[in-house]
Amino acid sequence: MSALATRTVAIIPARYGSTRLPGKPLLEIGGKPMIQHVVERASQAMLVERVLVATDDQRIVDAVHGFGGEAVMTSPDCRSGTDRIAEVVRSLSGVDIVVNVQGDEPLIPPTMIDAAVKPLWEDPLILVGTLVRRIARTEELNDPAVPKVALDRNGRCLFFTRSPIPHGRDIPQEAWLDHHTYYRHIGIYVFRRSFLLRYALLEQTPLERAEQLEQLRILEHGYSIHAAVTEEESMAVDTPADLERVRRIMESLL
Repeated sequence: MSALATRTVAIIPARYGSTRLPGKPLLEIGGKPMIQHVVERASQAMLVERVLVATDDQRIVDAVHGFGGEAVMTSPDCRSGTDRIAEVVRSLSGVDIVVNVQGDEPLIPPTMIDAAVKPLWEDPLILVGTLVRRIARTEELNDPAVPKVALDRNGRCLFFTRSPIPHGRDIPQEAWLDHHTYYRHIGIYVFRRSFLLRYALLEQTPLERAEQLEQLRILEHGYSIHAAVTEEESMAVDTPADLERVRRIMESLL
């Protein structure tokens, strides 16, 4: 699929309310609000033609407009970031590919976004794409906060879980990484517009509720997710400690 035939928009869902970090999108990092870093990095992706922030808070809209970005107000009743993005996409015309870029990843490499988008540019049959990275540490493998994913031979996701997968039945757990390839899921999603609007209407599913991983809804309803493998890393800001870590990294880059 050529660039002329494909219009790609990156949408960044951003909520002001956060239990651990209230006002997270507006927290200052290197003299800028966090959301500005995310917008700037998404704008640097070669395969993204437009970047929008989707939010339900006027303070975030004002901040985005203040640095020259584009923001859209959405309903406060959206259940998830994906629902917020779908609400925006319904009013957009001429868009084929929609990228869900997390609003709390101010260090996300633009090339990581391109890696997620590229398969949908190249194959019009792919409805949903995401990223995975190989797990190299046992601590990461055993951390339930790190979603794991199993892939088939064609790069399609078989299952997402918070548990180590696959289970090395006849191998000591400390040796699993030596015998199997394990992947962690990177929370960036790329949707074909038509499928995103369909997905927003799908009912929640038992596995999704059990694992608290909304991407399982797609698999349980019988659709496929294509995963591109990346060696790059990003860092989500979920806690005050994460915020200070990102601030130190930003300072080292200035």
